[in-house]
Amino acid sequence: MPPTSTLSDPLDERKFVVALARGLDLLRAFKPGETLLGNRDFVERTGLPKATVNRLAYTLTVLGYLRLDETLGKYALDAGVLSLGFALLSGTDTLELARPHLRTFAREVGAAVSLGCRDGLDMIYLETIRSETALTLGLASGSKLSMLTSSMGRAYLAVQPADVRAALLLELGKAAGKEGPALMAGAETEIAAFAVERCCYSFRAWHDDVNAVAVPFREPREGRWLVLSCSGPASSMGEDVFRESVGPRLKALARRLGDTG
Repeated sequence: MPPTSTLSDPLDERKFVVALARGLDLLRAFKPGETLLGNRDFVERTGLPKATVNRLAYTLTVLGYLRLDETLGKYALDAGVLSLGFALLSGTDTLELARPHLRTFAREVGAAVSLGCRDGLDMIYLETIRSETALTLGLASGSKLSMLTSSMGRAYLAVQPADVRAALLLELGKAAGKEGPALMAGAETEIAAFAVERCCYSFRAWHDDVNAVAVPFREPREGRWLVLSCSGPASSMGEDVFRESVGPRLKALARRLGDTG
């Protein structure tokens, strides 16, 4: 049975394919910047038995989603995963619509602006545009951030139904371990403020020199929640800059792209 964090609706066990879910868990085990993982890594990160990991890894290799480096005895993501990613991005009309707006926003604000969506307990970046005229911080497409510490994740949580949000926060707290209570308190403060601000901030929560703001909106065609975020160096873009200038402008951009509720 999968963790509740991966689901928005109650699980129908008659329809759920456990083997498929476990195979996807192996693919999700890779973190940004990692190129090779061994069976021991898969076992530690998924909690699956070694024998199960061996079978799943073999199957994913045959299907072209993993590639085995026989010299090192470790696996790398293969072209099958990349093709899925391209299919997602090419099929997202909102991303095509958003790109020119993101470029303009990044240039005018002098920061990095991103578009993302939920992926399990994380938010995954679909696109990031960086300012060409200023030193800015921004993660590349495919990068992930925790819902608890990122403004993008907090904004996503803020617009979820109360029961879904409660279940996600419970899973996030467990995953965070000892730091869970403090991180949850910070996230819940921003989620509560969303009712007034209509955006969520993250000031030095993800990184000591990163401030950010995020605004959620519903994609017009599919109705799913996407999130815009803007981040910049805390040393040169303080909280006041984000609250008085960046935040209002990002909310205006979100209204142009979809339904902000």
